[in-house]
Amino acid sequence: MTTVIGVRFRHAGKIYYFDPHGLEINRDDKVIVETARGIEIGSVALAPREIEDEKVIQPLKPVIRKADDNDLKIDEENRIKEKNAYDICLEKIRKHGLEMKLIECEYTFDNSKILFYFIADGRIDFRELVKDLASVFRTRIELRQIGVRDEAKALGGIGICGRPLCCNTFLGDFAPVSIKMAKEQNISLNPSKISGNCGRLMCCLNNEELAYEELNAKLPNVGDFVTTSDGTAGEVASVNVLKQIVRVVITDEDGDKEARDYKVEDLAFKPRRRKERKNNVDSAEEKELKALEMLEKREGGSHIDD
Repeated sequence: MTTVIGVRFRHAGKIYYFDPHGLEINRDDKVIVETARGIEIGSVALAPREIEDEKVIQPLKPVIRKADDNDLKIDEENRIKEKNAYDICLEKIRKHGLEMKLIECEYTFDNSKILFYFIADGRIDFRELVKDLASVFRTRIELRQIGVRDEAKALGGIGICGRPLCCNTFLGDFAPVSIKMAKEQNISLNPSKISGNCGRLMCCLNNEELAYEELNAKLPNVGDFVTTSDGTAGEVASVNVLKQIVRVVITDEDGDKEARDYKVEDLAFKPRRRKERKNNVDSAEEKELKALEMLEKREGGSHIDD
């Protein structure tokens, strides 16, 4: 077992492990650590704890120190310098006529590097821009192209649920999301309702997918014929996935139809394969499906790392 603390950085959703190095460190403390990017300041997300050795990527770097008042002052000054650097970079982008949208600027704690995050359609030749910026700031410059999901993660905001964006608050990585998840959860296939602030399929569709898959596996499909516990046959009109209730349309001897609700365990059924409805899709639904297909295709290319 290895004693570690978990540190989260401003522009990284993941939690990184460090050796507390015998320091008394509590959650939400600020610490100074060495990373691949240089000396950085981070916030403690996980207090000291023991974890299995195989879960630790060696070598485990030690915490240099807990951030003191001077460190916090430097960090605050860096935030001010970032705003100035952002404006200068924006001016230089216009000067060079580059088709790119600047999202954010970040100084490393030790000022050894300035990172500029941007989005663009396709690749951008920004070599002259980097030279121009380096001559102004006299330090190492890195331009990093990100996707629209990363933009939402960096800028934050409020989702259609009324809560802060998942990607900006707790998500580390972007898990694959597909239209199948929305169908599985019986959510309206309306692009405006299942798309996040970034314009991609909402990450939260992935949150309950496993639970819905398990629940749906126990239910018949709409249109299946089932036999109830009292020996009556009928056709499934709708299902309530969470309550595991099935609405069955029963036809009596007089030909009258009645809808009744049954618990799934009171039904016997053999799901039948549903027919394709390609020839019966109306124009409005066809447009909606095409929009959804475009959303799904864009999922694969939303994140670019240099």
